[in-house]
Amino acid sequence: MMKTLLATTFLAASICCAQAQTADIEALPASTIFVTSSGMWEQDMLSPKEGDAKTPANAPHTRGYYKVVAIRQGDGTAKIYLQQIAYTAAGPSLVETVELEEFTQMKAYVTDIRPESSSGASDVPGLFVTVHLKTDPMQKEADAWTVLIDELGDMKIEKASN
Repeated sequence: MMKTLLATTFLAASICCAQAQTADIEALPASTIFVTSSGMWEQDMLSPKEGDAKTPANAPHTRGYYKVVAIRQGDGTAKIYLQQIAYTAAGPSLVETVELEEFTQMKAYVTDIRPESSSGASDVPGLFVTVHLKTDPMQKEADAWTVLIDELGDMKIEKASN
């Protein structure tokens, strides 16, 4: 009897978790064609009030990772966004989303987005991803572009030079 009750409890809990996860994935737009999580960032948060700056030893420390997301538009081209995600006690939390205008201006047809490494989270601040795209849908080979964020948070987007 106790084993049956325990098994029923675990089954009910797993169904609730599965429904919550399904709701999360269903919230993702169908137009999302690529999502890549990569890199990491960290910063000490200082008080925004003048004269009330906290010393680095007392300042709250925030860290997280980046996501690069491609969203297909009605004409088949894609908009690419960079998201900064913070690690929090409650789970991942969106800090900021920025459209990467350079790709929008190219009217890019995105064919792939790849991180520098597939070995997991980096322990060095920064981001390096390669965006494979075509500017003409009939183009045979995709061009490779890199999105680089250095340890200071400065971003550079440029054609890959292999």
